[in-house]
Amino acid sequence: MNLNDFLMHMNSGKEVTAHSKVHQCMHELSQEAIRLTMELNSRYHTPEEVVSLMQQITGRPVDDSFSLFPPFYTDCGKNLSIGKNVFFNSGVKIQDQGGVTIGDGTLLGHNVVLATLDHNLDPRQRGNLIPAPIHIGKNVWVGANATICKGVTIGDGAVIAAGAVVTTDVPENTVYGGIPARLIKNIPED
Repeated sequence: MNLNDFLMHMNSGKEVTAHSKVHQCMHELSQEAIRLTMELNSRYHTPEEVVSLMQQITGRPVDDSFSLFPPFYTDCGKNLSIGKNVFFNSGVKIQDQGGVTIGDGTLLGHNVVLATLDHNLDPRQRGNLIPAPIHIGKNVWVGANATICKGVTIGDGAVIAAGAVVTTDVPENTVYGGIPARLIKNIPED
């Protein structure tokens, strides 16, 4: 199975059967991601080297304005799209097999988790995976230790409070927090 076939399957939202060709491809991609993230996290890299490594991890262009404080973790990388002027603080973990899009100007705090996969609830099929994408809009701020779950869209200008667990869509220009995350307040527009 090639990368395009893998991404097509994952982006379709179809369940991934344990030990299938798609699942095996996922494992191979994870080995590459582990190797590249270990390189990224093992020593100091210039901002230019960080961008170059992120381009290798994602397999697509990453703007020179991207920055991160290591460590950074992903178990795939190839279904991750990063906008301009995006910042990842240390400890960001992205499970992007189901697809993650991060808009321009977004800030991810310490230890943020973006998780696009769930396991099948049937114990006999527990090894199967169910993907759904995460879309984060422009100029979003995700606070430290927040978790964004599969299938969630976060609107432009939103703020996710530290420690929140986001399981539903977040409208633009709002602040969401708590477990599960709920509306705290609207952000006034100029």
